[in-house]
Amino acid sequence: MGRKARLKPDRLAEKLLRIRKSLHLSQSRMLKRLGFEHRINYRRISEFERGSAEPPLPVLLQYSRVARIHLEDIVDDELELPDRLPGTYHYEGIKRKQRR
Repeated sequence: MGRKARLKPDRLAEKLLRIRKSLHLSQSRMLKRLGFEHRINYRRISEFERGSAEPPLPVLLQYSRVARIHLEDIVDDELELPDRLPGTYHYEGIKRKQRR
């Protein structure tokens, strides 16, 4: 039995490119803002923006935080990004308690 390809949003690449350009960042600066400069090569940003690679969920989460928008705005093809980025959304969540 073959493995089914995982569904990915059709507009993900275009949205990631728009986020970076709206923030006036180069690909290497975007990677730094995302906090992954020591974990992935900046060329991966280009792959994400062209749609030839899909970013891992932690990277998408950081895109949403840097752009100050909901993660849903990025991954839902039915939703548009805000006209102005960074947006106004800011949610810090409830941090889990450290186990001792």
